[in-house]
Amino acid sequence: MPNVAVFVDVQNVYYTTRDAFGKHFDYNAFWRTVSQQGDITVANAYAIASSNPKQRQFHHILRGIGFYVKLKPFTQRSDGSAKGDWDVGITIDIIETAMRDDIDKVVLVSGDGDFDVLASRVIEGYGKQFEVFSVKSLTANSLIEAASSHYSIESNLLL
Repeated sequence: MPNVAVFVDVQNVYYTTRDAFGKHFDYNAFWRTVSQQGDITVANAYAIASSNPKQRQFHHILRGIGFYVKLKPFTQRSDGSAKGDWDVGITIDIIETAMRDDIDKVVLVSGDGDFDVLASRVIEGYGKQFEVFSVKSLTANSLIEAASSHYSIESNLLL
């Protein structure tokens, strides 16, 4: 079986599944689905740090499933805007992982079109498969087209 590296943009999947379906992403069902495709050797979930007990419990649940949870502080700017995305961190981790000889496939859970260039680089530059799981209606077409495969998040991956 191929070795698979999984990267989940937690904020992206939270908001897209909520906005499209009014539901939550089922991380356990996702894990089972990807496990059928290969051995998950890397599994990172990128989230925003919080003192909220429910958020902290959610992070513990992710760890229990098998994810390494990477947390970044939520930054409130003086102009009132906020920043808390992980795009650069996800990109660096995917590139470093794609360089490894023991990884055959990269799986990204995000519909963010900024990752289309990354998908192309992983496929063309490192010869790896790059699969995307996302809410299709809220996913950039450029990312779907750049990926080796796209899997639409549907009812089987929702709570």
